[in-house]
Amino acid sequence: MHDSPAQMKNDLSVNDRLNQIDRARQAVLVDGQPGDPWVEEWVSNSWQRCIKLGLQSEDTLEFKPVSSGHIKHSLDQNHELIQSAKPELERLGRAIAGTQFFTLITDANGVLLDLGGQIDKHDKRVSAIARVGVDLSEQAVGTTAISAALTELRPVWLHRNEHFFNDTSIYSCAGAPLWGAQGECVGMLDLTGVQTAERPELKHLAALSARSISNALLLRQPHQVLVRLNWPGRLLGDDNDGLLLLGAEGDVLGANPWARDMLNLSAHTNPHASDVFALPWGLLFDAAGRDRLLDVPLWSGLQLQARACLQHDCQVAQAAQHTGPLQQIQTAMISKAIEHARGNVAQAAKALGISRATLYRKLARKIAH
Repeated sequence: MHDSPAQMKNDLSVNDRLNQIDRARQAVLVDGQPGDPWVEEWVSNSWQRCIKLGLQSEDTLEFKPVSSGHIKHSLDQNHELIQSAKPELERLGRAIAGTQFFTLITDANGVLLDLGGQIDKHDKRVSAIARVGVDLSEQAVGTTAISAALTELRPVWLHRNEHFFNDTSIYSCAGAPLWGAQGECVGMLDLTGVQTAERPELKHLAALSARSISNALLLRQPHQVLVRLNWPGRLLGDDNDGLLLLGAEGDVLGANPWARDMLNLSAHTNPHASDVFALPWGLLFDAAGRDRLLDVPLWSGLQLQARACLQHDCQVAQAAQHTGPLQQIQTAMISKAIEHARGNVAQAAKALGISRATLYRKLARKIAH
């Protein structure tokens, strides 16, 4: 049986890709060139850092764990992160079932904290890295999606020989950083496969899952009021929202990176709500008890939409996220808005901050399900 033209074309492109990576390795690792156009600049930069560390790509690589004391300290220190990640690891396991990929969670230093998915412990190539406490930092195992995500602080995809060591050229992996309440990187999420076809779309999946984990971690922090933020015309209630935590006196206790982007807040910067919003901050607390949408002006002259809720109500919403899809939360919000508007769809759409057309589309989707 002959391969189809499409399959032959795909095989050719796969070979071309691997040949391009090999040419880049020759240029950077052997000829000593500063970079090569066949790979991303951050890949060649990582290779060069590995060389400066005295690593040699042909050396035999061992995946070594850190000390038992180090493991215990890291697990204790990252307990909240591990618990926040578990529901998302379960969802990821369903998404990548049958693909030969599995998931890893590391701390900010690249030490493995938890794992999920279908892990074949009988495959030494898998069991070598799928062990809590293994050091997967750049200093220990060279260029990986793990070290890249922690260094570049953005989602990455790394395929086969783009890893530094020859021994890790059997792996393909996607990675994305995980964020803490103060805007700091607290770890990373990794999707790894062994001798698999290239799947760069997994970078998108890793980024979405990392966002969910980061938001779940933020919501575990004690606070008085959670403020969900987004630009006008976008329905609030999913992981794309900016999340801002306020204390009882209106002080900002934490925020996810998307809130910090919307409000132009740098990491480790926690001002008072009155320094962020150009309205009496007490209105946010009033709105938290009424479950209504607010138009929130910023001192820059821009305007956001916000929905505030008390911590107890936020915990209920978070539990709903863990037991069902985010669409259930949005559906509940839509139903409540229509109920408050006594069936007036135009009024409900205005309360939600979306157009009638958008609301009708979401209603049609709800009925279809």
